[in-house]
Amino acid sequence: MTISDHPADRLAVRGIEAFGHHGVFEAERRDGQTFLVDLVLHLDAREAARTDDLRDTVDYGTLVSSVKADVESDPVDLIETLAERIARTCLQDARVRCVEVTVHKPHAPIEATFGDVALTITRSTTPPSPAGRQSNGVPS
Repeated sequence: MTISDHPADRLAVRGIEAFGHHGVFEAERRDGQTFLVDLVLHLDAREAARTDDLRDTVDYGTLVSSVKADVESDPVDLIETLAERIARTCLQDARVRCVEVTVHKPHAPIEATFGDVALTITRSTTPPSPAGRQSNGVPS
């Protein structure tokens, strides 16, 4: 069995709370609101388990700080855009094969009683195959 055959281990961080100014309405941009973020990172945890060394895994403390900064920075209209920003942050660590990001907007401006608004996206990185690389549109 190769590493690529090994099912990814999952590291979850749920309920990351951050205050942001995202939304399509002026009041959302002006007043802001609390957002919650859940992450599920797919990675191979065997090396970290073997070495018991933080350098061999994703430092989720640092990652949470980065995700919190993603929410607290530049306002966007849609939680889809925010989720995409967060996914890109998570995938910056080469050990993360795939990430599932859920952005909760529990105080969305909806004229009804509701429990939560949440969007979940899944993004992954796939290394390009040597046969599929192109330079200037010409196969190598």
